[in-house]
Amino acid sequence: MQTWIRNRYLICSGNFFIFETLDYTAVERFEECVTSLGGSLITVNPIKKVWIGNHRQILLYQAKASLHTPHHDLKQYWFKYGSLHTRFDETP
Repeated sequence: MQTWIRNRYLICSGNFFIFETLDYTAVERFEECVTSLGGSLITVNPIKKVWIGNHRQILLYQAKASLHTPHHDLKQYWFKYGSLHTRFDETP
């Protein structure tokens, strides 16, 4: 999860983590990570199509998880290395 935070695939909002990816298998890995930390996946939605190169569009998936981690340093890690926007946000 730390790699996803550093690479702006994962953002934190309160006790929720929002993960965006073009690869659905990454959503499955995200769910495994969240479950192993005692959280749960709430929703997974295809939110838009993203252009890859000039000729191909791929679905962007957004997964939202509830993760209450008062004794875990994951949220502190996000404060230090994370961002308020994912790499797929159109706003800077």
